[in-house]
Amino acid sequence: MDFSNASVRFFDEQFQRQIAADNHELNPFELAALPHLQGKTLDFGCGMGNLALQAAKNRCSVVALDASHTAIEHVKAEAERHRLPIKATEADLRTYEIAEDFDSVACIGLLMFFDCTTAHRQLASLLDRVRPGGHAVVNVLIEGTTFMGMFSPEGHCLFKAEELRERFEGWQLLSYERQEFPAPGNTLKVFVTAIARKAAT
Repeated sequence: MDFSNASVRFFDEQFQRQIAADNHELNPFELAALPHLQGKTLDFGCGMGNLALQAAKNRCSVVALDASHTAIEHVKAEAERHRLPIKATEADLRTYEIAEDFDSVACIGLLMFFDCTTAHRQLASLLDRVRPGGHAVVNVLIEGTTFMGMFSPEGHCLFKAEELRERFEGWQLLSYERQEFPAPGNTLKVFVTAIARKAAT
């Protein structure tokens, strides 16, 4: 892992606190994603792996990727302990090339930590790797977010409010939800979550 990336360090420390607290609850975005995950599933930026682990318990075969060493070691240990079909790999997701096709893809709370060129490229790659009839769940921070302390100086990307909708052109958009959450220092995190089904051929 590239520890020079401040965002990775920020979340690695957060994951260590969550593991110590034995916190494995799905967040609201993961809860919304779970019913749409099926078959061979990619969790791109899996973090603690709570979604990946639950999807595997629901009979998905999961590829879980994250830049956090702490997170990936935790996912591996939990998958082994529960004998779940999860392949967890530590990777720099800014440059990671997705070489397989999937029935479903989840990318929750990740792309905004890349510069916009990288975020758009990796999003396009994710959507391209969903099989016809499969599902994608993508969650990003959008313009209006004022909590900036988790971003690296290398760059970040606050998406425009309707940008994800445009990038799912040709898909069946099942849900497109904007949500605001209070953050430290009287700031806000503003998210959009898109859940969509790729057209069957």
